[in-house]
Amino acid sequence: MKIRLGIPKGSLQDATLELFARAGLQINVNSRSYFASTGDSEIECMLIRAQEMARYVEHGALDAGLTGLDWVIESGLEVETVADLIYAKQSRGKVRWVLAAPEASSFQRAEDFSGKIIATELVNVTRNYFRDRGVEVQVEFSWGATEAKPPMLADAIVEVTETGSSLRANHLRILDTVLESNTQIIANRAAWLDSGKRRKIENLALMLRGAMEAKERVGLMLNVRQEDLKAVLAVLPALKRPTISTLSDPEWLAVNTVIEEHTAWDVIPRLKEAKAQGIVEYPLNKVVL
Repeated sequence: MKIRLGIPKGSLQDATLELFARAGLQINVNSRSYFASTGDSEIECMLIRAQEMARYVEHGALDAGLTGLDWVIESGLEVETVADLIYAKQSRGKVRWVLAAPEASSFQRAEDFSGKIIATELVNVTRNYFRDRGVEVQVEFSWGATEAKPPMLADAIVEVTETGSSLRANHLRILDTVLESNTQIIANRAAWLDSGKRRKIENLALMLRGAMEAKERVGLMLNVRQEDLKAVLAVLPALKRPTISTLSDPEWLAVNTVIEEHTAWDVIPRLKEAKAQGIVEYPLNKVVL
């Protein structure tokens, strides 16, 4: 069963292609084409701007796609949410759309902007934000370089940020969070009702989530005497419980577990002190919970 999959073109593209590669599916992109080949003959890929993804998925031009929750809400279209994938351009986390105004301005909250101009790409969400607060504003669509518009071209902006560094560099201060967003896998509702396509999309989501779970984790395996097992287990954090198996010598056990990569620096010396032997740290490709 073949599916048509939308890959976000633009700021999320590199992070998305890297995620697919870690999941085991190489996507080959030609800079001159909006179509991409994959190692799976049942998946056809097309590069689409994240802002437009929900439209093409909802209309059925694509069976599924990756885009931001923000653009799904902004579009107002009916699509099936398959999975949340918490990653962004620079980090493994959510992004925020924030209301920001010039540092030197007197604005402190949304209610201070009555009759003012707000520049943003996220027009509908921004209008709803101010409408919910009973504030009449003029929301203008921004084609880019939004941070540069206050105070000459707009009184404030609603802009997406991961760290806030770009806003600070443009002498803007954050007043409020308008919306938190993260990447999602979305599906066309007719495709989701097709058992073959649904299985393919669900398997895709499973592998991508597994790659994300593995990214900042490593595996550990070690040997330990029966009498020292309790001390070793006291050192080990684990997803659930470590896997423990017997060796050919009944006095010895093998222990396998998964830990956060940044903890290995501390954990491995402590395991050695607890009399663990043959400690091996190894990278993980996927962790399926």
